[in-house]
Amino acid sequence: MKVRIKFAKTGHMKFVGHLDTMRYFQKAIRRAELPVAFSGGYSPHMIMSFAAPLGVGTTSLGEYFDMELTETVPTKEIEDRLNAVMAEGVSICSARQVEDGKASTAMALVAAADYFIQFREGKEPAADWRAGLDDFLSQKEIIVTKKTKRSEKTVDIRPYIYEMHLDGEGVFMQLASASSNYTKPELVMDTFLRWMDEEPLPFAYMIERREIYANKGDEEHLKLVSMESLGEEVE
Repeated sequence: MKVRIKFAKTGHMKFVGHLDTMRYFQKAIRRAELPVAFSGGYSPHMIMSFAAPLGVGTTSLGEYFDMELTETVPTKEIEDRLNAVMAEGVSICSARQVEDGKASTAMALVAAADYFIQFREGKEPAADWRAGLDDFLSQKEIIVTKKTKRSEKTVDIRPYIYEMHLDGEGVFMQLASASSNYTKPELVMDTFLRWMDEEPLPFAYMIERREIYANKGDEEHLKLVSMESLGEEVE
């Protein structure tokens, strides 16, 4: 049985990095006494796949990982067992059975993600940045320099900003998040601020990831669906 877990990560848990989050869930699954499957060989490990790493300091309402179980367990029972052993700042939102196969792993399916960005008190730019958002997005190209481990490259990120608009006291973004076009929300926000002639301040805003999507269409005609919706409940 392959199960997709959706979880939220808030509060002080936002400072726990990706690898430590993986280790945390490995221990939690053991404490929950779920019949998790292990790989073979000399160094067996839990068969798990996380959708997308979450940056340190970023909260989330929609993170995902897949795991293999050796027997069928009702999805509501999986949720309850895991929530019973969760630390403060981590909560299980849902468990869904999903189809098996490498092409359908959480990591392989990631296509886009929703984010909400809000300036910290006293860190908001002096200029009326809200008024410039539409003009910023009306550009045909938004050229940035992306740093990689080995070099730097110039990229047009405008095609990767699927949505960006004011949302209450902050900014909502829907950004490309596949391995080939992954676009960080802080890169978009800092680029916008510099376009407004504002130098981005360190730790000036808070980022919350709200959802992760798969693409059921193609590159030219996106049909984004939540990772959760690709699974089903099991009683």
